[in-house]
Amino acid sequence: MAACAEMEPAPRPPAAGPAGLVCAQGRNLKAVRCQRCGSRVLLPGAATFARRELLLPAMRKKAAAAAAGGGDVLREHWLVRDMFSFENVGFTRDVGNVKFLVCADCEAGPIGWHCLDDKDRFYVALERVAHE
Repeated sequence: MAACAEMEPAPRPPAAGPAGLVCAQGRNLKAVRCQRCGSRVLLPGAATFARRELLLPAMRKKAAAAAAGGGDVLREHWLVRDMFSFENVGFTRDVGNVKFLVCADCEAGPIGWHCLDDKDRFYVALERVAHE
């Protein structure tokens, strides 16, 4: 993993990633933090940007979403290949063959998704976390 000082911002946003968050190597340029409590979830350079449509339950109860059993389809994620790369993350109980990722300190979430069939892919939704 490249040290933060060695990572340069991409000269223009990569075709695959949002400006200011992805370095030229496709990794997270900034630390990833919990939106609610500010706990650090990932260090800079610990994950790569990935696009994949994933359905995550809503973070806040919405009457319509709760009644429909819905959630949010999220498309932009940080992909983590090793669960030990996380600084601070918790996992829900199994929901079918999926575990959802939550902040280990305040339990806000779900902030991400992990399929039990694929042991080396953990997705953290960009919309569900803060970057600094």
